[in-house]
Amino acid sequence: MNEPKTPSIPSQNTDVEKIPEDISVEMRRIAHDLSNALEIIVQTSYLLSTADLKEPASDWLRMLDSGVEKAMNLNQRLRSYIKDHTSN
Repeated sequence: MNEPKTPSIPSQNTDVEKIPEDISVEMRRIAHDLSNALEIIVQTSYLLSTADLKEPASDWLRMLDSGVEKAMNLNQRLRSYIKDHTSN
């Protein structure tokens, strides 16, 4: 009787298609610039949170914070993907 095959999990940075160097350099530059832009938004959001905002502005701030968190997570995923798919 055949045993079910367990899918193998490749170790980090092996068995993955590599991004060409010239493309990965540009992707890293864009991800870095995105991080800088997000940092401005994060800091502005923080400063707004210290103000005594009334409704509906406080709801808008919560919406902003939610969007910022999602954008930061996506940027981190992008940076991890680039790192995992480059030789450097």
